Amino acid sequence: MDLAQRPRLELSGPKLGAAFETLVSRAEEHGGVEAYVAALKIKSAMFREACEGDLGLGRFRALCAHMPTVRRRIGRYVDPEVYEREMRPRLHQLLKGREEAAGADRRIAAFCGAFPDDRSHRWVRDLAAELLHYADPERYPLMMRWVWDARTNTGVLREIWHGEDVDQTRIDVPDGYATFLMLREELSQYLSSNGVFRDMLHYVDVLTAQVYADYIGERGGTYLRTDFATPEDPMLHTRRILGLDGVDAGGRSRLKAADGTAVILNEP
Repeated sequence: MDLAQRPRLELSGPKLGAAFETLVSRAEEHGGVEAYVAALKIKSAMFREACEGDLGLGRFRALCAHMPTVRRRIGRYVDPEVYEREMRPRLHQLLKGREEAAGADRRIAAFCGAFPDDRSHRWVRDLAAELLHYADPERYPLMMRWVWDARTNTGVLREIWHGEDVDQTRIDVPDGYATFLMLREELSQYLSSNGVFRDMLHYVDVLTAQVYADYIGERGGTYLRTDFATPEDPMLHTRRILGLDGVDAGGRSRLKAADGTAVILNEP
């Protein structure tokens, strides 16, 4: 990609430093940051295997359980009949030709355009972004709305933006592939300057989630806390943002069917 097309990001070193220090400190009680990196490797392997094969409903449900902004809102689309008629063909088009990352914005826009353009379907963007990222993390950075949503001027980018009054500043940066790629590169450079040299892609994901977890803990309102309530431990928000709490030992998942009941998964 032409560097001239990439937006200039004004990130705050002190804000990144505070987030990284918090991450290292809090994760220490749970096996360190490496434990979260290892979990993301497993998640990515699961997504890659599912997206490279026949993405049947059982596997798709298992993936949805690990998508925090999707699992409670996808509802009717994990019904067998609706999945086969509406969702499965759209997923096929989204994932077809994904080796060409330059078409990411077009591919995601086409996928979102197949659904109603209303508030109750905003999760569709996150679904597309999570599938592409975890199936192929080298080509696709994190592109979910919680990372950056230009329309609402919210997300991780705002939380680490350099400025004295960021809350009152409109950040004129698009939420396209080039922005997310640039953000990942700058976070990678920050981490490497602080001694991280292995598993960089997953370390960036964990640090990004930690920034947003801090936002939820400090300033998140009622809407955000719907999915991120009751912090039993200081890393709970981070795990949930990363979708690492999707299924319990009994197979009961956080995926909700159209009637609001939890979906029991057959897939591991």
